Amino acid sequence: MGKKIFICMATTITLLLTSACINNNPVVQNAQSSNPPIELNVSAALGLKEALLDIQQDYEINHPNIKIIYNLAAAGVLQSQIEQGAPADIFISAASNQVDALAKNNLIDASSRKNLVSNELVLIVPKNSSLELTCFNDLAKTTVTHYGLGEPKTVPAGQYSIEVMKHLGIWDEVKNKAILAKDVRTILSYVETGDADAGIVFSTVAATSNKVKVVAIAPEDSHEPIVFPGVILANSKHHEAAQEFLNYLTSPAGMKVFQKYGFTEIN
Repeated sequence: MGKKIFICMATTITLLLTSACINNNPVVQNAQSSNPPIELNVSAALGLKEALLDIQQDYEINHPNIKIIYNLAAAGVLQSQIEQGAPADIFISAASNQVDALAKNNLIDASSRKNLVSNELVLIVPKNSSLELTCFNDLAKTTVTHYGLGEPKTVPAGQYSIEVMKHLGIWDEVKNKAILAKDVRTILSYVETGDADAGIVFSTVAATSNKVKVVAIAPEDSHEPIVFPGVILANSKHHEAAQEFLNYLTSPAGMKVFQKYGFTEIN
């Protein structure tokens, strides 16, 4: 009797072990066969923030194998980071100058370069401002003590702004009133809080705040065309995925989102 019990127990244990092996194998195989998503590093001008975050949500839902990681800052700052070796697959600037500089150092895939969208440069004031500013020339008024201006060395909006003021012949009068900001969002903050009487930003940035109002749009002929070029970096480890995402940005689906936030398609 004892021998029979021992045999039954041994058989039961064997069956349990076999069952465990059979049940666990698929889990192991699935874990080994599933690959983590590709991390696509995108260094992009801060002025594109809302549109790009919106695009990211849709894109990752439809491309579960891709995870987009944004590095958002002033275009000149991003340019310097890339030159110093910061990892990036795609660079989206708010002006051509930064991409041109990277091209000279052979840091981009020139064949992938494309202008994504355009924008307008606007003069903003606090919502409750009583200064009655109606044009860029009004920055020369004695009632304006300080205005927000993007640091021209790193912020494309600042570069465009100086072009406008030189075109209008007021730069020498107003340059000492400028509060230099590290990016367009900081300019917006200065105006929202009243730390600046006015500020010069992209129209899409102004549209993100209900604490400011636009009082003037810079004439098109007063500055270089405002373009946001996108390009794949030469050392991208995911060139194919980067190209697919860059193509998506200029597709009807991508353009629909950009236009939602006030950007203009480049024909």
